[in-house]
Amino acid sequence: MHKLLVNSDCESECVKNVDAKDEIILSSTRFVDKQIPYTFLRPWLREGLLVSNGNKWHQRRKMLTQAFHFNILKKYFRTFTEQTEKLMAQVDIETNKICDVQPLITNATLNIMCETAMGGANKEHMQSICDKYLKAINEIGKFVVHRLCRVWLYVDILFNHSKIGRIQKKAISDLHDFTMNVIRDRKKHFNSKNIMIDTDNDDVYGRRGRLAMLDLLLENEKDGVIDLEGIREEVDTFMFEGHDTTASALSFMIMRIANETSIQNFIYEELQNIFGESDRVATIEDLNNMKYLECCIKESLRLYPSVPFISRYLAEEVQLGKYKIPADTLCQIHLYDMHHDEHLYPDPETFIPERFLPENANKRHPYAYIPFSAGPRNCIGQKFAMLEMKTVMSSLLRRFHIEPVTKHEDVQFTCDLILRSTHPLYVRFCKR
Repeated sequence: MHKLLVNSDCESECVKNVDAKDEIILSSTRFVDKQIPYTFLRPWLREGLLVSNGNKWHQRRKMLTQAFHFNILKKYFRTFTEQTEKLMAQVDIETNKICDVQPLITNATLNIMCETAMGGANKEHMQSICDKYLKAINEIGKFVVHRLCRVWLYVDILFNHSKIGRIQKKAISDLHDFTMNVIRDRKKHFNSKNIMIDTDNDDVYGRRGRLAMLDLLLENEKDGVIDLEGIREEVDTFMFEGHDTTASALSFMIMRIANETSIQNFIYEELQNIFGESDRVATIEDLNNMKYLECCIKESLRLYPSVPFISRYLAEEVQLGKYKIPADTLCQIHLYDMHHDEHLYPDPETFIPERFLPENANKRHPYAYIPFSAGPRNCIGQKFAMLEMKTVMSSLLRRFHIEPVTKHEDVQFTCDLILRSTHPLYVRFCKR
């Protein structure tokens, strides 16, 4: 098998205008398959949306897209605001202290995913599932990187009999057992309450209306479209993808905004223009009016993309510029490098939200900025994530001024599935 690195800091003709090369790969339905390193997640996520290929991926994608329709996002938004209020209470306790933002934010985003992905599952399980997922995700991320760097562990039988293989097997078994218990609890509630419809605009999806993700899966199970194991695959996948990437994005943004005093002040001015002296909870309409905050979120995701690289398997030959890439090639697309390319983003390490004003963003190739990937396999939950990040950041900056402790130039990254800081990201929250 060949390997192709699409990496924007290279100088070869193959990777000049890398955004256009990315488009050839990512926009085509010919190149939607994934192999290594995604295959290393299959013992846990099995054939969930992140790692599945072919007809199974296509069928699951079509099914789950319904769970992220705008009317369902409005339902999720209630959870965003409730969990954000709980987060604000925790931040209030940390006022004027040096605070590591990552544990605070990670717990909040995981609680949001538990509530939304599980459809308000049994609260008795909630803290336990949060604790188990936080520990397991950190372990599995380390194991995948460990395996990726040791080619002999690519062989399943060798990895499974290694020390980390045995530890991973136990962690995954616990996760699967627990997830199945939660799904069964929700299934009992689903059947007893006959949860069916949000009657708004039923014509889009017929009699079903719009269902939250787990309820949608359970409804499809009734029709024989998916089985209980398949439901668990998708719940595991969305718990992982939905909380960890958002936690990373918010943690880096809070740290960076703390270091950008003038930009933080501009965001606060925008929020004052929207809310005045009111302390009311934000609405979706309010979030839509936060244009400058949205530019700041996009600029932060440019600098700190939660998923720093993605991979595609090229089953057939493809022409990239003057180079013919052979079939059976793994294509690695390094988003972090592309987002820091000075040809695409002059002065790339400087935080400049104005890069994402429409008049500036429209001048760039659409594939020059892809924090949520792009094409058929782009992130199904990107609108979900943006609403969540706006809700958290707007609430935080309305109530607190964030002072820097960790300097952005001192941040070091660690190798993982998700972009992570090697050391804690410290800030100081001060009441306004």
